Amino acid sequence: MVVPSTPLMIAAGGTADPLAGVRALALDSVRWLVASSPDRIQVLCSPADPANVARGVTTPLGERVARSLLSAAGFDREIVVSTSESESPVSTGVLIVGDGSARRGEKAPGHLDDRAFTFDSTIESALRACDADTLATLSVDLGAELLAAGVPAFRALGALAGGAEHTCEMTYSGDPLGVQYWVARWQCAS
Repeated sequence: MVVPSTPLMIAAGGTADPLAGVRALALDSVRWLVASSPDRIQVLCSPADPANVARGVTTPLGERVARSLLSAAGFDREIVVSTSESESPVSTGVLIVGDGSARRGEKAPGHLDDRAFTFDSTIESALRACDADTLATLSVDLGAELLAAGVPAFRALGALAGGAEHTCEMTYSGDPLGVQYWVARWQCAS
């Protein structure tokens, strides 16, 4: 299960809600995950942003997004959070919280970098094809240059899913606000 890591995935009370549709798709996918009745769900996300930690916000954004979506989906069991691809999963349900590049336009958070489109295309193709090997070997350095905060989580998914057959359903791919987001469901077929 892959969902975006933007703070806009956490329901807010404001009048403008540019990602309401994406959040609804993500919540639908999380409900699908919860419906499989796992005893616990492992959340794979990037570590807390150092700038946020310096301001006293030590919980990773991905964890906050995951807990919000899981709560809205009615999940009331154990949630285990990993921010390292070397940590092994301990659960039957896995929720990947991550984004592609944030450099997909002049008004994007990182402004335009033409390399973002190829990089994000590689990630999307791997997600659609359940290509664990490609995900596991994504460039951390290029991901950092392109502000692709989801690279550690996608690499962890690749390491976790390697060697098993999976099916994938991509329910959303888009770059509103200049950031690439995906909502996708992976299911072990073996």
